[in-house]
Amino acid sequence: MSLQGRRVVVGLTGGIACYKACEVVRLLVREGARVAVVMTAAAREFVTPLTLQTLSGEPVATDTFDLGQESRIGHIRLADEAEVVAIVPATANVIAKAAAGIADDLLTTILLATRAPLVVAPAMNVNMWEHPATQENIARLAARGARIVGPDAGALACGWEGAGRLVEPGAVVEEILRALTPQDLAGERVLVSAGPTQEAIDPVRYLSNRSSGKMGWAIAEVARRRGAEVTLVAGPTALAPPRGVTLRPVVSAEEMARVLAAEFGRATVLVMAAAVADYRPRATAARKLKKTAQTLALALERTPDILAGLAARKGKRLVIGFAAETHDVIAEARRKLATKHLDLIVANDVTAAGAGFGSDTNVVHLLDAAGLDEALPVLPKTAVAARILDWVVARRRAAASPRRLRPARSA
Repeated sequence: MSLQGRRVVVGLTGGIACYKACEVVRLLVREGARVAVVMTAAAREFVTPLTLQTLSGEPVATDTFDLGQESRIGHIRLADEAEVVAIVPATANVIAKAAAGIADDLLTTILLATRAPLVVAPAMNVNMWEHPATQENIARLAARGARIVGPDAGALACGWEGAGRLVEPGAVVEEILRALTPQDLAGERVLVSAGPTQEAIDPVRYLSNRSSGKMGWAIAEVARRRGAEVTLVAGPTALAPPRGVTLRPVVSAEEMARVLAAEFGRATVLVMAAAVADYRPRATAARKLKKTAQTLALALERTPDILAGLAARKGKRLVIGFAAETHDVIAEARRKLATKHLDLIVANDVTAAGAGFGSDTNVVHLLDAAGLDEALPVLPKTAVAARILDWVVARRRAAASPRRLRPARSA
């Protein structure tokens, strides 16, 4: 799912967090969205329409009774054209008016007239946020289908500490994207593993690999975007936790095996994207090993095959594995698909151009137990994730309707 060409209406209301709304507009435009900005009178006290017009590349709407804007009944046109409406920031005042159906300015009139999904990003003083009236109003909007993103907690501009901070712009953009994405994984509980493991040699050294975790992160984010409940079991990475996903950080292969086993019972789909160490030191030194003139031999032992163990008790779950190889890629992937009793395996040559650890793109080959054999070109890892999850959707549909055999494709 892309924002390219999608029509997004962003409404700014009166709060200091308006400066973050400018970044939301910039990010949306960067992703290809067509952004129409609507500003209340109070919002114009914090940032100027010129700023938002420059960022969006379109005129900013401000007044229900502006003769130029209303010559084409502007509020209805904006309401009809919107594919999603986002209020960033949403003050307690506009939340109350939206909940009550009051339409006394351009933005609230659009809210009443549009049929587009609504994203609400609250920002206000902590006491205002925690007031029973605000909580009741937020609950009413959520009950009608509005997506509430935030607020975050922390130091507030008013000097108070607590909930009320506008979430980061990227989180708002992610929620807008989710509102535009078909929820074809709703009801699925997707368990994803990602990143490397670290196997301790001594208190300061370990064995590991080059996995960045980006592929697993992409799968978790796209699955959540498509409506799944997602748990991500991740080895050590430098990536920020994905919003809306339950993150279970682990370090070693043994710890990853234990956490995945505990989470597997609830899962309906397992995607094992982690690069789990195949070997670990047979013994971990209690103290740092000192450098000497002698060579050092390190005795290794096998780690458990987590994927094979989980697949052996999969029942009706779908189990997807990865085969990151440097040679005989397809043959090795077919072997793993069969011997580990997987439903789908994603094979990739980590030496190929556009693939490899740390890259934002990947080059993969999809093989499944029913005969699928599909090579994909170089794609962003989010697009690869989408194709993997398309396969999940197609399998579910095929199970419900045996004549439906062709994989679904995400937009």
